Amino acid sequence: MQFNPNDIEPKAIYKLLTGIVIPRPIGWISSISPEGITNLAPFSFFNAVGDDPPHVMFSASASGKANKDTLNNVLQTNQFVVNMVTEELAEQMNMTAHALPPHESEFHFAGLTPEPSFKVLPPRVKESPITMECELVHHYTLEDNKFGGSTIMIGRILMFHIKDELLLDDYKINLDLYQPISRLAGHHYAKLGELFSIKRN
Repeated sequence: MQFNPNDIEPKAIYKLLTGIVIPRPIGWISSISPEGITNLAPFSFFNAVGDDPPHVMFSASASGKANKDTLNNVLQTNQFVVNMVTEELAEQMNMTAHALPPHESEFHFAGLTPEPSFKVLPPRVKESPITMECELVHHYTLEDNKFGGSTIMIGRILMFHIKDELLLDDYKINLDLYQPISRLAGHHYAKLGELFSIKRN
């Protein structure tokens, strides 16, 4: 089968793309409004984009032509925090995907603890073992969209926070203790599963 994206519905494109590009890491993004209201939401269009200097990206899709609170907050404050999602935080992460009114905080809704950041205003999720404070350096809204599109947000990492027990020698991460989860299609998620190694020639 072949599909021209111009000939099928956006919902079908989403299903194909999220079913093909798997697994995807989850960026659990915390932000804060100019009025001081905290927001927390998961994004599976998320990844690292470079290490010199370190940058990450996430993409926020509009919902019915309306921006998500995360996107509005980051565009107004130029700051956000990435909180990594582990197996034990999966249920609370899922709760923060609920559409709450802008004046309500997902931290309170999901029973999570906001922890002050060092260099940015948005708080970190205390329960997350790895967090990254970021400053927005670039954003770009995809053109020719039909329902509001998606905006790519690129942030420079200003500070890493890593629980001591996860850090091995030479800045390596203990994957057995870290236990991150990733996003698949629909309601499905994945654990790391069996690992294998291939040395570069």
